[in-house]
Order: sequence, then C-alpha cells, then structure tokens
Amino acid sequence: MDLNRLINMVIRQVLHRLVRTGVDRGIDLATRKGKPKEQMTPDERKQAQMGKDMAKRARQAAKVTRRLGR
Repeated sequence: MDLNRLINMVIRQVLHRLVRTGVDRGIDLATRKGKPKEQMTPDERKQAQMGKDMAKRARQAAKVTRRLGR
C-alpha cells in the first residue's frame, strides 16, 4: 500500500468521525430546542429524551439498511 492511499484512508476515517459527532450534537440540540437541561421543565426533559431515543432508532435503522444494500 502506498503512502498516499494510507493518508487518504486515515483522513477519511477522521472526517467521518467528526461529521458523525457533529450530526449527533445537532440532533441533541434540536431535541432540546436549544435549552440547557437546567431551564427545561420535567415534561420538556421527557420529550427531549424521547426525541433522542427516536433519533437513535433512526440511525440504527439507517445502518441496517446500508448493510442490507451491500
């Protein structure tokens, strides 16, 4: 394996992790509607948790469909 392919592989892996982390943080912010946990009512916290759970299931479903498509 030449050095150029190795460098490209490492860069792709790092960028993939950064993008995935950014998307996860964006989903978390959207489910909380931009509020910190301290300012949320118990009902809002429950709704935010449900939103995070739904997003997690959606990511899992997307992963399964990608695997089936191979």
